[in-house]
Amino acid sequence: MGKARRPLDRGAAAVEFALLLPVVLLVVFAIIDFGRMLNAQIVISQAAREGARAAALIDTSAGRARVAEATGNSPLVTPTIRGCPGAPVSGDDASAEVRYTFSYITPLGFMIGSGGTTLRATSVMPCVH
Repeated sequence: MGKARRPLDRGAAAVEFALLLPVVLLVVFAIIDFGRMLNAQIVISQAAREGARAAALIDTSAGRARVAEATGNSPLVTPTIRGCPGAPVSGDDASAEVRYTFSYITPLGFMIGSGGTTLRATSVMPCVH
């Protein structure tokens, strides 16, 4: 009878692990950053909606305040609010555009050559005055 151990298979698991580990880590990093980016996009979309609504109902400064409140007063957020005219007529709209500079927390951003990505959300609400 021969021996149960095959000398040619020694270390095969370590080599396979070394080959697959970078791929698995890349997928995990992509999932983490994609989830964070999706969450940030949802937050700035909601902030733009709140800003446009406040600009349509109250004024432009209230729209900016709502955007700041919805985004936690983040310095990475840049709102652009256009309010309603003094005497709005049918068809006048208030709008809000929110830009956010998203930064990656995993090495994925450096691997693709980007330190960050600018996310943008816009919203339009009819004037009701």
